[in-house]
Amino acid sequence: MELRQLEYFIAVAEERNFTRAAERVHISQSGVSAQIRQLERELGAELFDRSARTVTLTPAGKAALEHARTALAAAGAVGQAVGEVTDLIRGRLTVGMVIGCTITPLFDALAAFHEAHPGVEISLLEDSSDRLAEGVRTGTVDMALIGTATATPDGLAALTVISERLVAAVPAGHALAKRRRVTLRDLTAHPIVCMPPGTGLRAVFDQACAAQNLQPTITLQASAADAIAGLAVRGLGVAVLSKSMAESYRDQLTARTIDDVDVPALLALVWRSAHNPAVRELLVHSRRAFTNTTSHQR
Repeated sequence: MELRQLEYFIAVAEERNFTRAAERVHISQSGVSAQIRQLERELGAELFDRSARTVTLTPAGKAALEHARTALAAAGAVGQAVGEVTDLIRGRLTVGMVIGCTITPLFDALAAFHEAHPGVEISLLEDSSDRLAEGVRTGTVDMALIGTATATPDGLAALTVISERLVAAVPAGHALAKRRRVTLRDLTAHPIVCMPPGTGLRAVFDQACAAQNLQPTITLQASAADAIAGLAVRGLGVAVLSKSMAESYRDQLTARTIDDVDVPALLALVWRSAHNPAVRELLVHSRRAFTNTTSHQR
């Protein structure tokens, strides 16, 4: 008895016709008929009543059908299990990371994954959040840590690891440092230093400005929080950062939450499908690494 014979038997039973069954399994009708006859000889009983125009199961066929389905399903599960183990022995995983961030929990997750599955080749790719998200959608990137303005980017599964409001960060002598509350209109009256388009933080800022019909003057752009803070310290513009980013420069800059921008900037792990066993395993390590951990947000 062969698995293909069971497959053909199930196809005929479900289609109730040898011609349609042959089309379904992509072989000739004579081939299907021959294999079914061989199966019936091995079992010592006819499985189908062929006397009418529509093929029907005999009592023996009815008794065999569910067992045949179970056998095929079990064979498929064996193949899937072996495939998953193989992927975790000698697979490949491409992980994206947004440019300019210190993301030690992701590094911890990658290290733990590598220790558990040393045969999987890990590639780390830095890029903008928008391009990384598109890479995950198209399958060139398996998982990415990105900045985003939405908790669930289109077409992707996501795990939010940080959610923070935007702040304006200025040197101590700046006019905004003397205010207890800073609005978006207050902020846009000054030159601004912020991240470039394609980042989550910039998306939140641009959307907030558009909602109030404000046109900020972006004098300088940089991908790294260190660069943005350094430019602001030197008086070249008001830095727009997330709360945890600004906290790192509290000895040089005074941070004020932008009072009327309620939408947070998010840092999220995104992936398209968890059917890949390597992605599932990295997710386990990532959830563990990001738990109770603070990181810089993009």
